[in-house]
Amino acid sequence: MIFWAFLVIVPACAASSPSFGSKSSGPDPENSCSGRACNPRMGNLALGRVLSTHSVCGSNFSEPYCFYKQAVTPRTRGACSAVKCSKCDSAVPGQAHPPSAMSDSSFRHPNTWWQSAEGVKEETLRVDLETEFLFTHLIVVFRSPRPAAMVLERSQDRGRTWETLRYFARDCQGMFGLAEGSACTSKYSGAFPCSRGEVIYRALPPSNKMDPFGPAAQHQLMVTNLRVRLLRRQPCPCRTKHPSAAALPTEHYAIYDFIVKGSCLCNGHADQCVPAQGLQARPGEGRQHDTCFLSERQVHGTCVCRHNTAGDHCERCAPLYNDRPWQAANGIIGTPHECQKCKCNGLARSCHFSRGLWLATGRRSGGVCDDCRHNTEGRHCQNCRKGFFRDPGLPKTSPDSCKPCSCHPLGSALSGGSPLCDPSSGECTCKPGVGGARCDSCMLGYWGLHEYGCRPCDCTGDCDPYTGDCISGSVVDVSRAAAGRTRLSSNGSDVALFRAEELFSALHHSERCECAEATLGSPKRFCAAEYDYVLVAKVMSAHDKGSHAEVEVKVKKVFYQSPRMKIRRGSITLYPESWTDRGCTCPILNPGSEYVVAGHEDWKTGRPVVNTKSLVKPWRSSLGLKFLHILRKDCGHRWGKGDKSGGAGHTVGGGV
Repeated sequence: MIFWAFLVIVPACAASSPSFGSKSSGPDPENSCSGRACNPRMGNLALGRVLSTHSVCGSNFSEPYCFYKQAVTPRTRGACSAVKCSKCDSAVPGQAHPPSAMSDSSFRHPNTWWQSAEGVKEETLRVDLETEFLFTHLIVVFRSPRPAAMVLERSQDRGRTWETLRYFARDCQGMFGLAEGSACTSKYSGAFPCSRGEVIYRALPPSNKMDPFGPAAQHQLMVTNLRVRLLRRQPCPCRTKHPSAAALPTEHYAIYDFIVKGSCLCNGHADQCVPAQGLQARPGEGRQHDTCFLSERQVHGTCVCRHNTAGDHCERCAPLYNDRPWQAANGIIGTPHECQKCKCNGLARSCHFSRGLWLATGRRSGGVCDDCRHNTEGRHCQNCRKGFFRDPGLPKTSPDSCKPCSCHPLGSALSGGSPLCDPSSGECTCKPGVGGARCDSCMLGYWGLHEYGCRPCDCTGDCDPYTGDCISGSVVDVSRAAAGRTRLSSNGSDVALFRAEELFSALHHSERCECAEATLGSPKRFCAAEYDYVLVAKVMSAHDKGSHAEVEVKVKKVFYQSPRMKIRRGSITLYPESWTDRGCTCPILNPGSEYVVAGHEDWKTGRPVVNTKSLVKPWRSSLGLKFLHILRKDCGHRWGKGDKSGGAGHTVGGGV
């Protein structure tokens, strides 16, 4: 008989429940797995599940049987106990011996058993599990003499294929052609004792030092089905005491307990398991199973995962915790190998693991956020989607931080059906001949806003932006028309005005331009601007391109340029800020004049731009030494040691 270590027996089911009283007697779900590997308790996997056999005594009619209650090996053959006889009838509760009696509590019901039909030569016992479990050892307690030969088998694929775990036989060589050893043993095949003889199998030897959650141990222990084939009966030796006993019905198999020790498979990431979804306990027939006992002791198959893991067996990381690859816990040193949360700025509900990123970051981070919300995109949902721009006044985690581009659907360039704008400023990208902050009107010298932009005027001067009719009169006439908020048609009549800022360019009317130009200020302020180039140039000419202006200059001297820029002495083009936004080029660059210009590179085109952040000063020879001093002494630690991305090769001082 197998004895269980129960300290207290209580009469009520509620009293033995883990939730009984003020404090749970089970594992603490908040602490038992905290910072370490953990595993659910072990139990009898057969408990609460159907044990199937080929036959059951008394299944069709009442069946007589006889047996010897010889629980120990007698010193002499004459010390055998007397044979006893009874009846087996599956329809009578006190005489029924179903398979479920093997998996009831050996402590609560020590004298219940399963018995085969009389005269069968071979039998098969099988337990089917609803999912994968860890199987550690088997204990079978026989009521009849133990078989002269039997085989223990397991399946890991729900019964499709089977693997032999151990052979048991009185004569391993004669029965299976195997030598006595690890594959076959005669230790548990003796005829004595005639009752309560045990057969024991251990999946791992006591000296085993494998990590219980490692792949080798998991493969060795994992089962979905277990099968025991009883191949040869043997009589109790006491039967030879009385020759007349040979005619008695003792040729059957009978088993008190079939204990399949194991636990839920959780990879070291859980200490509790619950029933699989939709699965209900199946206590079997008769009174053998106690519902209260089942609720306490049955081993369930779905893990309550910790360590940010998920799945029936905690075999993967939770949806938002894939920043590093999943690992089973280490059962030897207790390392939990918790899954790490992805950095998604609170804008995604899940992420996936990228091995390429993991290797590229030196095995520090490999998470990529999925389905970024609130119009964001990027590995960490850190960028606004096309057609949206970042509101600098809101944090990246704000659901409203990405605003839609406020661009005219006809005049603005599209990408994937969405308008294009600068993701940091929201500035719209206009189609050819289109201007305005929203790209909603034709530029000077263009007309007819449509899906391809605006068409060039077929005139020597300007034209009506709506009809394309050429406008007569001088530039002064146009200026006057704009100032009076009227426009002149070809017949001289006054009609509705198109925007005045579209009529003026500082190329011709710098006196009407209002431009807040940057000043040199302190060296610290100059260095903080982190200009991409500082040069001396003479303005040769300026050209109105409709959507923008281009200024042709002759470079006299280059004080500084970033490695990305390739400015040489000679003619180059500078690109002032779009004059359609201001009504002039800003800062003002007058043809024929020489300037010292400090500016930035356009992030989209790589062009040298001139805008309100640029420093433009009329050139004087005295400025040369001043700029060289600032660049070498004050900005050297910022600019002189490579570009912003860590490269090298700045040019500081000296012409090129």
